[in-house]
Amino acid sequence: MGLPDSIAHLPLGVIVLDYALGVIMWTLIARAAMNIFLPIDSDFFFMRAFVMLTDPILKIFRPVTPGFLVPGVVPLFVAWFFYMVRFYLMPWLLGYSVMGMLSFPLEGEIAAGLYQLFGPG
Repeated sequence: MGLPDSIAHLPLGVIVLDYALGVIMWTLIARAAMNIFLPIDSDFFFMRAFVMLTDPILKIFRPVTPGFLVPGVVPLFVAWFFYMVRFYLMPWLLGYSVMGMLSFPLEGEIAAGLYQLFGPG
């Protein structure tokens, strides 16, 4: 099982970096979403896991996080940085003339898998 044609031309390091950034971004978004229903100090396993995994990232971004943000929105603010790196910085560093050309191989793979499972035919 090799890489799909859409990302096969990319260096493996770029794909791994994008997947790592994507997982961090989606984990931050999941923490913010779960925080709508559960407090940060909840005993629910998934909430504890999201807090444990994302707290170090939020601490790194604390110097650039505005103080007026509601605490529940801070993970979304930090996830936005990861989105911007994945959508704008990575394609620019790789020399693509069109922004977003490399963007989101992780999500493309997930969408392709879902289409294979639930798509027509």
